[in-house]
Amino acid sequence: MRSRVRAAGHAVHPILIVFPLGLLTTAVGFDVLHLVTDRVSFAFTAAHLIAAGVLMGVVTSATGWLDWFLVVPRGTRARRVGLLHGLVNAAVLAVFAVSWLLRLGEQDWLPTWPAVIAGWVGLLAAGLGGWLGGELVERLGVSVEEGAHVDAPSSLSGESVSSRR
Repeated sequence: MRSRVRAAGHAVHPILIVFPLGLLTTAVGFDVLHLVTDRVSFAFTAAHLIAAGVLMGVVTSATGWLDWFLVVPRGTRARRVGLLHGLVNAAVLAVFAVSWLLRLGEQDWLPTWPAVIAGWVGLLAAGLGGWLGGELVERLGVSVEEGAHVDAPSSLSGESVSSRR
């Protein structure tokens, strides 16, 4: 099942997921730093990381949903796991957006306890969403090139992987 949303020979969705996942995880880390040090700059940075992470998450999810609609066959386990993966990650973005909104009216973007807890809940849910994504790729072969093998040519070579067998 070859992804339809591709760049330079590779599926775009797995390339993009590092951005929202990294930004949102780092935001939780900055919340912890703020709680430990009480430095306003850490709270300010966490709020901005959440905003960037949610925005990148929307872009990333669009590529995943396109692949799910266009590539994953209906009636398969991959289709069900893909739907759950997408819904869990949509909830992650919603929870982090709530965390950001809870900071919005606060002076210096200082997080309230509900905002911090929302970040931790979002991070835990992101772990589940990531595991489901791994299940799709590693177990179910979604977006894995047909005929892929350890000596396959570069995706930029223009050579088909099946022609080298």
